[in-house]
Amino acid sequence: MSVAAGGGASKIDKTKLTMYGLGGGILGIYLAHVLNMITGTGYFSFLAGLGAIAAVLMGADAVRRVCAYGIGTGVPSIGMMAMGMGLVAAMFGLAVAGVAGPIIGIAIAMGFGYFVGMLANKIIKMNIPVMEEVLMSLGGAGAMVIIALSVVISGQIGYQDMLKDVIFTGYIAIVFIAGALAILQPFNANLGPDETQDRTLVLAISTGGLAMFAAGIASLVTVGVGGAVLTMLIAAVIWLKAFLWYFKLVKRDSAGVIGTGLLHEGGL
Repeated sequence: MSVAAGGGASKIDKTKLTMYGLGGGILGIYLAHVLNMITGTGYFSFLAGLGAIAAVLMGADAVRRVCAYGIGTGVPSIGMMAMGMGLVAAMFGLAVAGVAGPIIGIAIAMGFGYFVGMLANKIIKMNIPVMEEVLMSLGGAGAMVIIALSVVISGQIGYQDMLKDVIFTGYIAIVFIAGALAILQPFNANLGPDETQDRTLVLAISTGGLAMFAAGIASLVTVGVGGAVLTMLIAAVIWLKAFLWYFKLVKRDSAGVIGTGLLHEGGL
């Protein structure tokens, strides 16, 4: 049995976060696709970026729940695994189901995540109680982030659009790395006995904003300057506000640690 590594209690219920993540991610992806198609522009691609941030929140909370069991260096590994499952499932869903592809891809990724979690517990004997549930959430979050950031770049859901604008251009590398870091970095930066859910999730908003900004840069040559600049401006505002909020929470929690008297009188 793995030993818990500490961490703060959850103020927001995991079920609510999963619902918000799935709902926000799927809504952002489809709104961007439909509104871009109706207007014939790429101005609404930023909505998919907002969907990606919702998915990042869902994924970051899943990471904190499983990594609190003390898997340590597994924090980056589990983020990369989530994105790997998400990428394969997302492209399969888009290839076989067209406009319904995102939903199919997310469902497959979640099912695959549950299966991998079951193997980890039953075969590898990790015996982490939340492993199946968490890897299911991470698979779904990874697929949503991959699809959402790809829609930011391509402006559309279509499989051929994804191939032309995201895969063949090499921008998939940006999507994969930025998406993975957005999901895994929040807990990685806050882990320890003084970790709190609100601080971790606020950092997730910040990292999600950075991933959205990176996708916006890539979209300069695909959806056009207007849509790309709008995406980057909104992402920059989200990042700045979230980072300032995160800094306040860091000062709040660090003051609480110092107040315990664990540090010597002269400070660090």
